[in-house]
Amino acid sequence: MCHSTDIIMDNKHIHRIAKDLDLNEAQVRNTIKLFSEGATIPFISRYRKELTGSLDEVMITAVRDLSGKLAEIDKRREAILKSIDEQGKLSPELKQQLEGAQSMTELEDLYLPFKPKKKTRASVARGRGLEPLAKIMMGQREDAIEEKAMEFLSGEVPGAADALKGARDIVAEWINEDQEARRRIRALFEREAVITSRVVKNKEEEGAKYRDYFDFDERLGRCPSHRILAMRRGEEEGVLRLSVEPPVEKAIEILERLFIRGNNAASRQVQEAAGDSYSRLLRPSIENEFRAIAKEKADTGAISVFAENLRQLLLAPPLGQKRILAIDPGYRTGCKIVCLDEQGNLMHNETVYPHPPQSEGRMAAKKIASLVNQYRIEAISIGNGTASRETENFIRKVKFDRDVNVFMVNESGASVYSASNVAREEFPDYDVTVRGAVSIGRRLSDPLAELVKIDPKSIGVGQYQHDVDQGRLRESLDQVVESCVNQVGVNLNTASRHLLTYVSGLGPQLAKNIIEYRKENGPFLSREDLKKVARLGNKAFEQCAGFLRIPGAGNPLDNSAVHPESYHIVERMAEDMGAAIEDLIKKEELREKLDLKRYVTETTGLPTLNDIMAELAKPGRDPRSKIEVFEFSPDVFGIGDLKPGMVLPGIVTNITNFGVFVDVGVKQDGLVHISQMADRFVSNPGEIVSLHQALKVRVLEVDESRKRIQLSMKNIK
Repeated sequence: MCHSTDIIMDNKHIHRIAKDLDLNEAQVRNTIKLFSEGATIPFISRYRKELTGSLDEVMITAVRDLSGKLAEIDKRREAILKSIDEQGKLSPELKQQLEGAQSMTELEDLYLPFKPKKKTRASVARGRGLEPLAKIMMGQREDAIEEKAMEFLSGEVPGAADALKGARDIVAEWINEDQEARRRIRALFEREAVITSRVVKNKEEEGAKYRDYFDFDERLGRCPSHRILAMRRGEEEGVLRLSVEPPVEKAIEILERLFIRGNNAASRQVQEAAGDSYSRLLRPSIENEFRAIAKEKADTGAISVFAENLRQLLLAPPLGQKRILAIDPGYRTGCKIVCLDEQGNLMHNETVYPHPPQSEGRMAAKKIASLVNQYRIEAISIGNGTASRETENFIRKVKFDRDVNVFMVNESGASVYSASNVAREEFPDYDVTVRGAVSIGRRLSDPLAELVKIDPKSIGVGQYQHDVDQGRLRESLDQVVESCVNQVGVNLNTASRHLLTYVSGLGPQLAKNIIEYRKENGPFLSREDLKKVARLGNKAFEQCAGFLRIPGAGNPLDNSAVHPESYHIVERMAEDMGAAIEDLIKKEELREKLDLKRYVTETTGLPTLNDIMAELAKPGRDPRSKIEVFEFSPDVFGIGDLKPGMVLPGIVTNITNFGVFVDVGVKQDGLVHISQMADRFVSNPGEIVSLHQALKVRVLEVDESRKRIQLSMKNIK
């Protein structure tokens, strides 16, 4: 993947990117220039709208990625030109073709005849002096080709059949290296390739979970990403055998039309060579290409699903700064309880045993009621793992002397966090059970701030995330985290080092330096104080300042998304109204009197001015929605309680390309297949539902032995 230092500024490339992405060249040029100057995607998207024509993060990322691809093609082009030149074979015509090549595929096809090869059947035949015979064969004017072959006999070529076989090997290699042949066979694969999956003999029992793919065929172009990744996993586990190929007879027909120019003995030899070339050289080569393309496409689809789920999870509604009692439920080991203050600091922890085998329900209820009172608890957060429903049921029966809302919280990844270095750093004196419960409580208060501490792959959303390109996945997920953190904004005086790491322009070292500055000097009083942080220079300040908030700062703009570079504009607006900045924020009637056109300059246009006005109306507003209390059906606790036809409340826990998983409160999520999501065709489940959405579902089928629940969203009032 390309980053700011690799970004290219070639006019030819700028034209290509603009055309491919349907942008104007100025947008592309300015975006690339910003990257080359070290700007981040969130910063460019939020604070450089005039330069990019208000491109969003998706398009800015697309410009960056396409720039990177073109840079890679240029790098490969240089290496190929150098290699052919060193061989003394770089003709002006070939050089022109290579310089005009638009894709990596085109470059590699041109390079193939000149690529240094290991020992091949054709190279052995050449070494035996059979290339002149291959040329005669390819000319297809010789009817007595066997007699001609007799002229090429030697100790290594004892008979005419051996000579003809060697010549055919050379012809087969020429056909394989022919640019037009490769282009046409590739086009056939594009149109008609079928992916075929067969079970490996005697692997039926071992690979039972891949039963759907034991005898499977589908047009490659129509095969969705989750099926491709599932089949590839089956292949890697030695259960399935895959192939990707168009109809063989059509491929052979293409080659014969290209290379058979007569009807004689030599032509028949070329015909045989064409068949051999396809089966031995061309087909495996192009099949590998298409398998790689299909894998890349499937990876893109799966990563996109995971990234969108992660975005929704990170932007889940926060409860905010409340006192929380968090419970990590359990049976034999008990329910671990922690009490957290408004900032998420641990005030108290202990374990109660309301469930079997101890069944100390009365004692546990008394203890929890006492803790709620003692620590002025405002909400209870229960992890949704083992014994979660029983714990929820138990808590709802406890009588409190105040209003206390009860929330079920997705605890995926809490155990990963509790055993991590991050958790040990935060709570060196507590064991993993306490750390896990703290994480469950903090997730209710602020999901984003807590989830950034966990490897996104451990959060439990997505499909086949372990089968995709791990580098691409990590980069995509990191970008989602960065985007969400900067979209929400970060309290400079309370943010953890991990949260600060994702702020535009910071990273691990500057985040650490900010924490150290806070420890030594107390809270930041203004954004300007950031410049006193070790190694935080002007560029980093420019990139990060607008995303950091200081509640209660002397300048109210320090707690807003207005960038310090625009403070002078707001000051001028206030001066023009004869008011203070605070008045401009509080009084809508003052803002309505402003004529924004008066504040337009060469660098600041209406997009930025409109953003400033929106921010003055609601400074530092959290873009996340408000949290709502949700309750599962009180009659359902385990999979055995489910009966077909039941309509139940549920929460969406995961979205995939083939449907959505819904928690109905029985420890095992049910699947709403894409065909059961609506009374119309649905191409993308994400268009219908969002993560953590509360909805009603009907139970279609329950397979208790396989722990499978089939659900439907159709016809539910």
